[in-house]
Amino acid sequence: MKTLLLRSSNINSMFQQLSENLGGRLSIDYQEHQLDLENMVGQGIIRGLTFDTGISYLEFNMTFSEDCQLIVQNSRLWPICFAYCSDGSLMHSFGVDGEKRKLDYFQTGILASKEKKEQIFWFKKDVNLKFSLISVNMVGSMPSHKSELHNELWSTFFDQEENGTFIYIGSQNLKISDKISQLDAIAQKGIVRSLLIEGLVNMILALEIQQHSDDLAHLEKCTGSLTRKEMDRVKELSVFIENYPEKELSIKYLSDKSSLSPCKLQEGFKLMHNRTVADHIRDVRVQKAEELIKNTDLNISEVVYSIGFTSRSYFSKIFKQKYNCSPKEYKDRQFTLVATA
Repeated sequence: MKTLLLRSSNINSMFQQLSENLGGRLSIDYQEHQLDLENMVGQGIIRGLTFDTGISYLEFNMTFSEDCQLIVQNSRLWPICFAYCSDGSLMHSFGVDGEKRKLDYFQTGILASKEKKEQIFWFKKDVNLKFSLISVNMVGSMPSHKSELHNELWSTFFDQEENGTFIYIGSQNLKISDKISQLDAIAQKGIVRSLLIEGLVNMILALEIQQHSDDLAHLEKCTGSLTRKEMDRVKELSVFIENYPEKELSIKYLSDKSSLSPCKLQEGFKLMHNRTVADHIRDVRVQKAEELIKNTDLNISEVVYSIGFTSRSYFSKIFKQKYNCSPKEYKDRQFTLVATA
């Protein structure tokens, strides 16, 4: 079994240790570290960065060639870790001899120890793993940021635990997977990329905390009747809609394409996007239209029909609801901005 030992929460030291243990090519872009691997240890990418607020983000998108344990030692910061598994599965324990708990596909986990126990993540070989870890440092954070968030996390996940550890493995959450997909899609570089990542990481953190609250409020309620394969199909449909908004995307068509019943379609989209299938299609189309108006020379009618709408007046109505101006006003503003640049 391959052992990865991380003795520091400092992002530079952490990735130096990962590079020394795994090999690969390490690159840094405006404090974001990325380790690309394609060797005997495994294939994939590990990336991460730390923000001024004391929040760190670490993501493994890997297939290891042998079983691997990641040991995270931290004697100073008492971090609360928010874990999420987008693909594959893994095990977690506090200490080598601690109880192992499984974090499965689309599941959330919240992990903390007042006793500063080492955290161990167990990865299986030949498993396509996509795993993200958000750590909030509870000691040593900048004073200006050690306020409401830290106080709330401390009272929720530390004060009530007499034995010093807090482990919560939550129900499945597709909305977090969607936000992580948005992280992966960021194409910008430098400070813009860093700010976009920080914004999405904060949204993921909020969803993780909300998931915990929702699960406590609905202990007697299951998270839904969708199986893992059915949730995969919902994700695939979401990508399909984003890529082909101009198609005739009726419930029957999507149901036939995914082999999901209309009821399960609606349930899946409520889980992932917090809206109905029709509302999601409409929102995707309006966003695509905004991009076309801003970045192409197409007139409004051409934009309307290119993204699947048949009524210009209806399109204008929902565009104004979303952006607080008509499509023509928006296009005229873009032209004015370009002319005066």
